[in-house]
Amino acid sequence: MSDCDCGSGIDTAALEMKQRRVLLTVLVINTLTFVMMVAAAVWSGSSALLSSALDNLGDALTYALSFAVVGASLAAKAKVALFKAVLIAGAALAVGVQIVWRFFNPEVPLFGAMGMAALLNLVANTLCLALLTPYRRQDVNMASVYECSRNDVMEGFAVIAAAGAVWWFDSGWPDLIIASALLILFMRSAQRVFNGAWQDLRSTSAVPQS
Repeated sequence: MSDCDCGSGIDTAALEMKQRRVLLTVLVINTLTFVMMVAAAVWSGSSALLSSALDNLGDALTYALSFAVVGASLAAKAKVALFKAVLIAGAALAVGVQIVWRFFNPEVPLFGAMGMAALLNLVANTLCLALLTPYRRQDVNMASVYECSRNDVMEGFAVIAAAGAVWWFDSGWPDLIIASALLILFMRSAQRVFNGAWQDLRSTSAVPQS
């Protein structure tokens, strides 16, 4: 994946300004959503909501880092993308710890609060994905934030499904199952981001220095 071709007639400065604007927008959305999700997770006792909230926090940090390296070299963007992969993996680890704790301390989440929070989260994440989609192939920086946003939408549907299953079965197990599935999703996403960033970093290091 490479930066945009300056010879294609694209105004690079204007493109970078658009990237900064969209990253700032999704950063604000994710920060606000994180606060809402943490409150809902504590209130409802949902592991799936908490994992989603931690993911929103990781995304907010990711968007802030991405904003900082707009217009930087491909090598700098690749290094930041590697760090993003670590953040995603860290979110997965936090989810894993929460799942183990909930396994030994079972409870039935409040499905009403869980479902409402999950629905609001899905709306916010869908908006972020729509904003980021036009930029997803421009460089490794934007590709990695698009990957995070796409995960968020999939996660939103999963948490809504978990809320419905909690209500239907009157059990906390669906919540733990969905949280476990999200953990796997996070780890696979971290691997994809890491592989893409590592490939770009190797390609830049292979270019002879002038």
